[in-house]
Amino acid sequence: MPPDDLPGLDLDRLRGLLDAERPGLVHGPLTGRLIEGGRSNLTYAVTDGTSKWVVRRPPLGHVLATAHDMRREHRVISALHPTAVPVPRPVLLCEDPENGAVPGAPFYVMEFVPGTPYRTAGQLAPIGPARTRDVVLSLVDTLVELHAVDPAEVGLADFGRPEGFLDRQLRRWGKQLDASRNRELAGIDELQAALGRKLPRSPAPAIVHGDYRLDNVLIDTDDRITAILDWEMSTLGDPLTDLGLLVMYSMPLGAPDSPVSTTAEAAGHPTPAELIERYAARSGRDVSAVSWYTAFAWFKLAVILEGIHYRYTLGQTVGAGFDRIGDLVPVFIDHGLTTLRTGPHTGLHTGLQEG
Repeated sequence: MPPDDLPGLDLDRLRGLLDAERPGLVHGPLTGRLIEGGRSNLTYAVTDGTSKWVVRRPPLGHVLATAHDMRREHRVISALHPTAVPVPRPVLLCEDPENGAVPGAPFYVMEFVPGTPYRTAGQLAPIGPARTRDVVLSLVDTLVELHAVDPAEVGLADFGRPEGFLDRQLRRWGKQLDASRNRELAGIDELQAALGRKLPRSPAPAIVHGDYRLDNVLIDTDDRITAILDWEMSTLGDPLTDLGLLVMYSMPLGAPDSPVSTTAEAAGHPTPAELIERYAARSGRDVSAVSWYTAFAWFKLAVILEGIHYRYTLGQTVGAGFDRIGDLVPVFIDHGLTTLRTGPHTGLHTGLQEG
């Protein structure tokens, strides 16, 4: 793809910057393609014909720099790269908005890691039930490795504010909900209030990914996780929020033809109970309040989807299936309320008491 056809990235200027900052790294003209973009950060794959890299930048026309913090993403993968947690090797961080390569925005470059991000049950079908089971269980094992990293030992002691983390998270997503209110949503206030009443006591803080799920990791042909991607929501906080989100994405939506999907219905996919039990056994953490964390994940995703629906109705965003996003929000709310009452179909005691 010629440089003029790559929105938000000037490959000639990128080559000049890499030559200046990393002499000898690039051995020819760069070409590239946009891997993904839109509401989240933009990701490009670039190559000199021999080696490959990935460039991450904020969305075009972004407003809130803190929501798309390149320095934060680069910092966490730089800290984790020497550990057992699989992340791409960082190459370069450029915080100068006048850099020319990415006009008006900071960006970073990391190595290109081969692998497949499995997003749906259909994409898992070709590898079969046994391999699917192993892949999803390895997702739990890798999460345990992440949560076992001592933040202070890797220079991330100040990466977040663990004290009061869950309360702030609930209030943050409540504010997001208020900003998108333009219709009645049965049960959403009940769910938010119940989560507030049943707020669990957090375990010792850990590095939290913030969006940990199967399609945010790369799987190689030997079914190994080669890299965890998309660290834009990472922080120090309650590690069980990562587990709750992973469990949520391991539960069937029960909404045919949904524009949002989970991998839960793939043949061989472990049950939520198996994922929770494996995490508990390998991490040594108390997971008795897992239903709260899973219900919170349903609430958070309901708020995110309602925000997309709200912007879609205003003509401020477009995307495949966005016309059906609004119909899915009540499904997430219902799952959240059910999970909070009965647990995520795990067979485990939830340990939650109304307070």
